[in-house]
Amino acid sequence: MSPQADASVTAADIARLAGVTRATVSNWRRRHAGFPAPSGGTESSPTYDLAAVRAWLKARGQLPEDSPADELRTALRAAPDSAGAAAALLPCTVAAADRTEAELAKLADASDADLLAWARAAATDPATAIPGAGPLPDTAAGAELARTLLRCLAADGRRAALGVAAEQLDAGSGGAHTTPEPLAGVMAELLGEAPETVLDPACGSGSLLAAAALAGAARLLGQELHPGLAALAAARVRPASAGAAVAVRSGDSLRDDAFAGETADAVLCVPPYGDRGWGHRELAYDQRWLFGLPPKGEPELAWIQHCISHLRPGGLAVLLLPPAVAARPSGRRIRAEMLRAGAVCAVIALPAGAAAPAHVGLHLWVLRRPAETDGHTPAPLLLADTAPLADEAAAGPGATAASGAAGIDWEALRAGILETWRLFGAGGDLGSAPVPARAAAVVDLLDDVIDLTPARHTALGAAPATPEEAAAGAREAGERLRGAAAEFARLTDGATWSPADGGPRDWRRATVDDLVRGGALHVLRATAPGRQAGGEREAAAPAGAAVLTEDDIARSGPASGGGSDLAGAEAVEIRAGDVLLPEIVRGGPVQARVAGADDAGCLLGRHILLLRPDPDRFHPWFLAGFLADRGNVRASTTGTSVVRIDPRRLRVPLLPAAEQQRYGAAFQRLHALRTAARRAAALAEETSQALGTSLAAGLLEPPQE
Repeated sequence: MSPQADASVTAADIARLAGVTRATVSNWRRRHAGFPAPSGGTESSPTYDLAAVRAWLKARGQLPEDSPADELRTALRAAPDSAGAAAALLPCTVAAADRTEAELAKLADASDADLLAWARAAATDPATAIPGAGPLPDTAAGAELARTLLRCLAADGRRAALGVAAEQLDAGSGGAHTTPEPLAGVMAELLGEAPETVLDPACGSGSLLAAAALAGAARLLGQELHPGLAALAAARVRPASAGAAVAVRSGDSLRDDAFAGETADAVLCVPPYGDRGWGHRELAYDQRWLFGLPPKGEPELAWIQHCISHLRPGGLAVLLLPPAVAARPSGRRIRAEMLRAGAVCAVIALPAGAAAPAHVGLHLWVLRRPAETDGHTPAPLLLADTAPLADEAAAGPGATAASGAAGIDWEALRAGILETWRLFGAGGDLGSAPVPARAAAVVDLLDDVIDLTPARHTALGAAPATPEEAAAGAREAGERLRGAAAEFARLTDGATWSPADGGPRDWRRATVDDLVRGGALHVLRATAPGRQAGGEREAAAPAGAAVLTEDDIARSGPASGGGSDLAGAEAVEIRAGDVLLPEIVRGGPVQARVAGADDAGCLLGRHILLLRPDPDRFHPWFLAGFLADRGNVRASTTGTSVVRIDPRRLRVPLLPAAEQQRYGAAFQRLHALRTAARRAAALAEETSQALGTSLAAGLLEPPQE
């Protein structure tokens, strides 16, 4: 099906179509006069004619061959009502779930009449019908849509087809985020044995309900404010439910509860965050507020109580919430009432990046509907912090961009959460838990702030469990510190720094600009595609390589950045012998370093200058030492609020190879000295902190004088 002339796309769609970043599309718009002019939208969010964009990309050789998923995307965009067409395909997607690839291909080759009859049956069969999904047009265009969907299902699978539909259906959802499948699975596993009935009152596109279905729930209830997402959730959950009853409704759960009066064995929910228009005034006397009317600025506490009100006595709910819910002063009273009632079973802090927004470490709350048979004294609750798992992954051997917050080690995170939860439930020793954790008595939490932030309460658990372990740790830390101090002492011992004969030496110097023109040096930056200076063009960089950042250079550490540190810039692969210099002067002395074997293959981060010398003409450490000289830097900077080094102005002495070797060895020694001092200082801080914690915990005795 060819796209209509009026089919339009956004910058994000163009990036997806061409397989580039949105920043690259922005660069194309600014730097290429032939880039198609906007055909609609707004000044801040323009849209473009799809046919014109495809023609422009094809002329540049940057239009990948269409996959079946791309063809489905194009067909939906070309439909007069894209969202309606996407919704109409959902029953077909459910009906085709159990068909093999060969069966799907055979059905795609059927006549238009047969295809339309099959689509009508899927839309009316109670097992596959989707609430809110209208029928496909009873036309050749409708049959072609169904045929394109079947080809996508056969080639790319149901997930790809639903993903394409989601692009059209969630356009009005206000940027609703999808819960990552691994996290949805962990939340379902925290419920324990498969509950009979699971409710998600803010189900989005159905991630949590699908996880509950895979866990064996027999009845799945969901409600979602946005009709398109509600339809998508139903289509996503039906094939995963293995015969379970599925009911997904659209509407506002707080104002118009579609399941009023229903009780579930369990609730899974990721409520909308920060929605101050949740209905504070009209719901002031609602019976769901078991622990008090939530303040207007505490919508999450309204959702918590809504979820608990739908639980049977003793039932569990698992919610993903922003960290502020655990500590905001305005929610203190309700948190206190929940603690006194025994409604909070656990608060588990996740590492940043586990779910959107990626820069925030969200919390998992495990909640319980108190039963009449509960005792007067509420049970302790689990407070656990899984953030150290991400820190260990990022700092471990071979850590790359996939190891830090940008890429979660889901298997380690899942195991850490579930094992800690199991130990807590069994009354085991949380000192052996894989993450810092504490079973906190409610009476200890009922202070002036009622702060349930796990890190606030698990810090005391950082000390070793026994005096013997504390003593062994002290010995090990002392040995590491003495080793670092010995290395520092070795580098400072035996060096004789003699005065230059007859006063300061005066050299003939050349600017970096002169050296670049003479071919002795190339200057590279992580900058917009096609804008490299210095006459050298980079080849394609290895996928998934770590990115060297400004901070890595400042602390003489290994590359620790990820794709976000490139921010759409052209990838520049670092080679051994490259000289690396910060471009922005941020206070203090500028430090340069020479890339070693460990840096080779990494990518150059933003705001770093890479100078690649001809090895036959310049010693890299000689170059690094003179380039980072304070006077040289001061004479080469531009700007006031943001001070940048203009590499063209930097000056380098022109010395014979033997002299360069001598100076280069001296500069390399000074770099090693700085690195050793920094490592010794870090170990001294780490050792003193560990010893202080063990002393304060009563695990170590003060040393004998």
